[in-house]
Amino acid sequence: MSANNGGGPCGACKFLRRKCVKGCIFAPYFDSDQGTSHFAAVHKVFGASNASKLLQRIPAHKRSDAVITLCYEALARVRDPVYGCVSHIFTLQQQVVNLQAELAYAQARLSTLQRLPLLPISQAQCPSPTSLNSSPELGSDLVSPFTMSMHFDPPQQTPIELTSFPSPFD
Repeated sequence: MSANNGGGPCGACKFLRRKCVKGCIFAPYFDSDQGTSHFAAVHKVFGASNASKLLQRIPAHKRSDAVITLCYEALARVRDPVYGCVSHIFTLQQQVVNLQAELAYAQARLSTLQRLPLLPISQAQCPSPTSLNSSPELGSDLVSPFTMSMHFDPPQQTPIELTSFPSPFD
């Protein structure tokens, strides 16, 4: 992390190519590995001098939160130079609105379903497995051995007498 812990320079000093002194304000917050890339964004957006002055004005117990915020805002500003972290905040607010609408819809649907009377289950609503083969709607794609002959045998025709029909001319 810093020269104090026996390692190399902190990420900020490494980025600035300077020796990390014992009282470096950045050392506790920017390690030498990932801290370099985070400090690069902070330096690009705020400047090393401004970030140093800002951290010196903040009490020591709140500096960690301030560094996290500085890094977050700097990285967001690098990704989106116009809106920065505001675009991410706006996206999160839209997600909240969408989820609230979805929740309201689900609650309304649930209350509607709870108000419906419970209907008794009958043979017509829920057919038994044995009636599936005989049902023309539900069992149309199922083939039973009894209806197999219907598909292959020619239909049996009964003779029709012409005299059995009423005449339209009478």
